[in-house]
Amino acid sequence: MAEFFAHHALLPGGWAADVRIACDAAGQITEVTPGAAPGAARRLRGHVIPGIANLHSHAFQRAMAGGAERRSPAGRDSFWTWRETMYRFALSITPEDAEAIAAQLYAECLERGFTQIAEFHYLHHAPDGAPHADRSEMAQRLFAAAAGTGMGITMLPSLYRHGGIFGAPPHDGQRRFLNDLDGFHEILARVQATAATQRNAAWGVAPHSLRAVTPAMLQAMAALDCPIHIHAAEQEKEVEECLAATGLRPVEWLLRNTPLDARWVLIHATHMTAEETRALAATGAVAGLCPSTEASLGDGVFPLPDYLAAEGRLGFGTDSHVGICPAAELRQLETSQRLALELRSVATDEARPHPGRGLLERAVAGGAQACGVAMGGIAPGLRCDLVELDDEHPTLVGRHGDGLLDAWCFGPADRMVRSVAVGGTVVVEGGRHIREGAIRENFTRTMKRLGA
Repeated sequence: MAEFFAHHALLPGGWAADVRIACDAAGQITEVTPGAAPGAARRLRGHVIPGIANLHSHAFQRAMAGGAERRSPAGRDSFWTWRETMYRFALSITPEDAEAIAAQLYAECLERGFTQIAEFHYLHHAPDGAPHADRSEMAQRLFAAAAGTGMGITMLPSLYRHGGIFGAPPHDGQRRFLNDLDGFHEILARVQATAATQRNAAWGVAPHSLRAVTPAMLQAMAALDCPIHIHAAEQEKEVEECLAATGLRPVEWLLRNTPLDARWVLIHATHMTAEETRALAATGAVAGLCPSTEASLGDGVFPLPDYLAAEGRLGFGTDSHVGICPAAELRQLETSQRLALELRSVATDEARPHPGRGLLERAVAGGAQACGVAMGGIAPGLRCDLVELDDEHPTLVGRHGDGLLDAWCFGPADRMVRSVAVGGTVVVEGGRHIREGAIRENFTRTMKRLGA
């Protein structure tokens, strides 16, 4: 059993002072008592917020972040030219590399307030496309990285079979990603077994996209009772290809042909009509937004005002990991709307006048739903994930409550987190992961070998 004493904590009902938080040996909160005495509890002197789920990660891409920016000889660079670079890079990653890269990423995410990560995992096989002796070898490396850093993980093995809408041949660069249903279910069975025994681990599935699976494959995934994540409508070209092949836009096709409900997470969902936006919100599914990556790849701007007006659920991921901080993702979403609409404080209303708190609360709720984990707040019955913001940081000093959250999201500087606990276990102290040195040493060795 662990006990924490927060001088200020964001509870489901709002900010509270002098909060004692107790959790059991499994890391689940058993008691939250405002107005308490600290006793022997560990003191958290900064403002404490719930841990946040990072709902979309391709961990290996952390090693290429910032390394795919050079203009190509032909110019007119886009998501599609970046994808060719990613394919080449993916062919170089060994299982050992995958674990070292993921550990570095997870430690960095923990240091910034993410406490669960959803791995949309498609780097399954050896470089020649042959399965490893254990078909789940690469997924097991990510589980190991999560266990070694204390990060909660929702493993989403990705079903990826084709290279275009409904049956087009795959690209040679995709050969490490490809599975038929039998091979996929073999991986999934091993993932389920590991998730059942690893602390703070869960599982779901990720039919990659309408470009990568057939309707029959998607139907097989939809039959499962678990989180189901899918890329949808990230790029205009994808929308055009789907229209040409099916007569429907990607989100429109999913709405008409799949049982979208609270299990589902549509990653990006950038290019939707007003009708699609309202209909997606009504399903209870989560829109999985990755603002830093979407900006980096030139994806476009999510229709946020219409989606929020329809009471749509959303959460945040870091995808290609050009950004790894939850506050920065909240900021990027809001500021992209300001640029597009020439307005300020877009993600607000009368009930939520502060964009920082409004977006944080949506991220906490939507991320927990997307990951299929009982987290998402400081309350009994939920996992004891606590993020202590550093009130003495120059950007936060002198600020309180919702104003402090606005400064965290929209003020200058990174690394405004003092400590982090996942399931009641402290993994970040003084702003640094407790195993930072060893993790970085392994990552450095990997990057030098890759020549990244």
